Amino acid sequence: MREAPARRYAYYLTPQGFAEKSRLTVEYLSYSFSFFRQAKTDCLRLFELAKANGTRSVVCAGQSDLAEIAALCAIEHAIKIVGVVQANGSTSQFIGSPVFPDFDSVSEPFDAVLITALDSSREICEATIARFGAARVLVPELLRIRMRETNTAKASEAAK
Repeated sequence: MREAPARRYAYYLTPQGFAEKSRLTVEYLSYSFSFFRQAKTDCLRLFELAKANGTRSVVCAGQSDLAEIAALCAIEHAIKIVGVVQANGSTSQFIGSPVFPDFDSVSEPFDAVLITALDSSREICEATIARFGAARVLVPELLRIRMRETNTAKASEAAK
């Protein structure tokens, strides 16, 4: 018997418990890789359409894993991430860009807004479209927001 630090818990797994823990780990990793692939595909497609429409700079609406993936995709299309709007942002920088409490605080002009919020994304999307218009709001398909069809259709038409 040995003493363990107060913050560490030791536990023993039965063979069934170990199998379940392994299954849950595989499930989590599978979901994470699937999310990454879908987010990357969506962001690359949106940035390609946006670039064809003359978009050169965007603001991300939501501080999330999706915003981090979008930042990587933006590099590939030479689109600048001007900042991230997060109402209760806990940091002043995220993905190498400043974090702003609202769109009025964004210090640089921007051409479009990419919805990257994973919580309350529908409400954020609706408010952003009401403010900037559907043509300036990019919505990744993985968010499953119905308004994306209108947004995607307009972006496709404008690219023609």
